[in-house]
Amino acid sequence: MARFTTSDGVSLHYTDEGQGLPILCLSGLSRNGRDFDYVAPLLDGVRLIRLDYRGRGQSDWAPHETYSIPVEGRDALEVLDHLGIDKAAILGSSRGGLIAMGLAATVKERLLGVALNDIGPEIADRGLEVIKNYLGRRPAWKTMAEAVAARPKVMAGFANVPAERWQREAETHYREVEGGLDITYDPKLRDAVLAEGAQVVPDLWPFFEALAELPLCLVRGANSDLLSEACFVEMTRRRPDAVAVQVADRGHIPFLDEPEAVAALHKWIAMM
Repeated sequence: MARFTTSDGVSLHYTDEGQGLPILCLSGLSRNGRDFDYVAPLLDGVRLIRLDYRGRGQSDWAPHETYSIPVEGRDALEVLDHLGIDKAAILGSSRGGLIAMGLAATVKERLLGVALNDIGPEIADRGLEVIKNYLGRRPAWKTMAEAVAARPKVMAGFANVPAERWQREAETHYREVEGGLDITYDPKLRDAVLAEGAQVVPDLWPFFEALAELPLCLVRGANSDLLSEACFVEMTRRRPDAVAVQVADRGHIPFLDEPEAVAALHKWIAMM
């Protein structure tokens, strides 16, 4: 199990597999490096580094005020430093994409390219409310079987998903404890996100514009409630050179092993 210690003393878990182009995978808000389990076997000739953010997955919990995009961006740079990697591409799902845009705006020289999975500079209120409703709360289901059965309703924007995938999703994002199920991250992440929500939201389009000249891949779930189609269209208008795809039968966030997503990622990798 690979770990490193951040500059503020937090022990973080990561995986480092393969050889070739270094791609740092950054997951969604409450998720972890296992988000990329599905796509990892389909990306040949790359060095895939997957980081568990502080407070998530197998990484240590930290003061909740450090659960922020700037600090998590610093952690991302520090894992690259730990591995002796000067430049890397970033594959960012949801929050991971926000971190990638922040890094492009501040340390662009460290980036080889960016792929954004179902995230952009405008975040739809509807999707944000869905996240706030479950974030930091133990699931109501008492058994893993109940969680698996409920998964298609929880992820309502998804269709044509095999039962085995719902099983893996539930087992990845919940753990069995006495009396039921629990989440696999620090519940105080909720406090951090609600505190962020009380602040004025900055205009994120300049952060998107900071991706200029970097090889860019844009993936959207066709049924996403977080990244609107209008925002996605505007992103492609501003970056007509980007590899862009909308994944049918997927909401927030695509699994990334869908054929159209894999093809887009391969085209993006070939650009670097």
